[in-house]
This record gives sequence, C-alpha cells and structure tokens, in this order.
Amino acid sequence: MKKINIIAIAAGLIILQSCATQKTPQSIITQEEVSRVIKTLSADDMLGRSALKPNEIGKAADFISSEFKKAGLKYFDGATTYRQNFTMSNIKPEGGKLTINGKEVSTEIFGVSSSKESLTMTNVPQILKIEKGDNFNAKYRQALNGDKDLLVCIDESFKSTFSRVKGFLNRGNMVASDKKESPSIVFLLTNETPVNMSLQFKNKITPMPMFNVVGVLPGKSRPNEYVVFSGHYDHLGIIKATNQDSIANGADDDASGTTAVIELAKYFAQKKDNERTLVFVAFTAEEIGGYGSQYFSKQLNPDQTVAMFNIEMIGKESKFGINNAFITGYDRSDFGKILQKNLEGTAFKFYPDPYPQQNLFFRSDNATLARLGVPAHTISSDQIDTDKLYHSVDDEFESMNISNITEIIKAIAISSTSIINGKDTPSRVSGVE
Repeated sequence: MKKINIIAIAAGLIILQSCATQKTPQSIITQEEVSRVIKTLSADDMLGRSALKPNEIGKAADFISSEFKKAGLKYFDGATTYRQNFTMSNIKPEGGKLTINGKEVSTEIFGVSSSKESLTMTNVPQILKIEKGDNFNAKYRQALNGDKDLLVCIDESFKSTFSRVKGFLNRGNMVASDKKESPSIVFLLTNETPVNMSLQFKNKITPMPMFNVVGVLPGKSRPNEYVVFSGHYDHLGIIKATNQDSIANGADDDASGTTAVIELAKYFAQKKDNERTLVFVAFTAEEIGGYGSQYFSKQLNPDQTVAMFNIEMIGKESKFGINNAFITGYDRSDFGKILQKNLEGTAFKFYPDPYPQQNLFFRSDNATLARLGVPAHTISSDQIDTDKLYHSVDDEFESMNISNITEIIKAIAISSTSIINGKDTPSRVSGVE
C-alpha cells in the first residue's frame, strides 16, 4: 500500500512539473518583460525614434535586433542582419519661377509636385481643371494617379483648399530611390485659361537610409506559408515643446505594438510548434507615409502570406473595457472570427473596429498587404476619438496600462494558434483599392 502511494505521489509530481514547464502565454509573456521592453523603446534617450534620423532611430533598431537574437530568430530571406535596409529619396521643394500668359505668377498661388531635381517647362502641358462645384478630392486623386505631366487649374472658389494642398507640397515628399520618375504636376489657383507658360523649378533631393527590423521562425511542415506579426517602431522624434518637453516618446504609438511583436517572437520561439513560417517585423517610417511596410511587401510573396497581425497602440484600455481589443477591417475577411473562435473559454473578446469614420484600416502598416489581398488587419485598443495623448509629448511610459498590454499580447498568442499551426486559413481580402 505504501509503495503504491509513493508511486502515485511520484506520478503526481511529474504531472505538476510538466504543467509548470508547459509553454503557455501565462508562463512566458509577463508584465515584467512587457514593462522592460516598452520602457526601453519609449525612453528619452531614444529621442522619439524619428525615421528621418537614422542614427537616432538606429538605437531602437539595435535594441529590437538584440531581442530577436535572444529569442533565436533567423534572418529574413538570406540577409546577414535583422535590419532590412532600403533607401528613400527625400524631396524638398526649393522654389522657382512660373510665368503664365506672359505674366509672372505669385508663389502664393502655385505649387509643384515633381521628383526631378531641376524641372523646366516651356509649353503648357495637358490641363486638368477643377471647377467650381467639382468634387475636389476626386479631381485631385485623378491628377496624382495620372501618367503625364499636368497643369491643374483650380478655381478660386477652392482658395482655402488650395492653401492646404500647397502646404502639403511645401513639406516635401519621399519616394523610393529605385522608383521610376513620376510625372510632374503644377497646381495653379486661377480662373483663367493658360495659353502659354514657362516654369523653372528646383528640388533638393537627399538620399535617406531606412531600415525595418525583421526576424523569422521557420515553419515545420509549411515553410512557404507565412504569418506576419508586425508593429511600427518609429515615431515623431523631436517636436514643438510642451512644458519644456519636446521628445515625442511614442510609448503607445507604437512602442506598445513593437513590444507585442517582440514578446510574441519569444513566446513562439520557445513553443517551437509553428507549422507555418512566422515573420516578426518592426516597421520604420509608418508615421511619414508607411514606407517601411511598402518596401517589406515587395520582398514577400502576397500569395504565400496567410495572415498579418499588425499591432498598433494597445497601451490603454479600449472603449469596451478590459480584456478587449478591436480589429480593423473586421468584415473584410474571416480573420476576426477565427481569432474569436480560438478564444472560446477565455474572458477576452475581439470587437469590430468601433471607429469606421476614422478609416483606421488604411491608416496603418496592414494596408499595403491588404491591398494585395492578404488578410492583413490591425489590432488596437486605442480610443482614437478621445485620445489626448496621441502624437504628443505626453505619450510616455507612465501613461501605459502594462496589465492591459500584457493581456492583449496573450490573447493574440492564443487566438493565432489555429492559423500558425495550419488548421485555419483566413479568407482573402478583396475589393481593396
């Protein structure tokens, strides 16, 4: 009898030990680690992680790379580093002289969009008129999407709208260095019809090195099917001071999402049971146009990309309370339904995006792959309509709800299970322009 009890006790201890060492989100994804990572990324010495300051944002890239290395991730697509390097051309207008019908035009009523360092026009190009009562946005998009040089004549009734367009043009533009030269467009506020014109205009073009940070966990049985976990690690850098603070730390936007990517990488690397290949990426330049995700999308076959979990601003409680988050573009695929099915029996719930008027599905790094048909969605908890810390110097670590962040990361880990093990494949996104 005593021998039987001893055997039973020993068996029980083995079971308990097995449970204690089981690789669960609860045992691996901890508040302590979440706090450490997000505090590091949003610290003052990161200087706001501006994508336009390679040396400054490089410090954040090095930290993320070190976390990927500790997790044991592989390099992406034959690379020799976790950095995915690419170069953009920063185009800044320097100004010029425009003459219409023999008269010099005030610089206040014309603007130029061109990727040329020096632009000369001696004849009137094709004219597109935006007349009183027209849909300005539709005509503006038509101009930008054309394949020929244009003179866009804007009716003076759109004076205030033109001022916003000119302000946008004056801030400059960023284009991929390997992109073919785009058409040049002259925007002119006038009710006259130009008969002849002459333009001399210059841009200052500066090469801008940029880098995503990418790590890979190869799949066991389906290595050519990819599941992407992403967040952007750039923010605004140094901005206008408020109460003598000028560092836009970006704790929620998006150190919180980048922290999730790092913690999920560590979790799945320890589990070692992913049938599909997992790609973990921290994007640069989301804040200035999504250039990091645009470059990344060209390096990955969208037909082999099963899903994208883009994680953006999970640092605070959602409008639905604790143990909740929302998914942008919820109705565009069955991605959200699969996640919720995997969460049955838990207290956590994913909701459809409650802010459709904010167009969030197209405002983060998921949009590029979504346009290619990938079920790419953003997971967030931010109350974007009332968030007073958004894009301010007060988006700091102290405003973060670490418990909330940790629970959302755990929920993503659990809800993604059937996708990464190959049992579920979300439906493709269609009709996304």
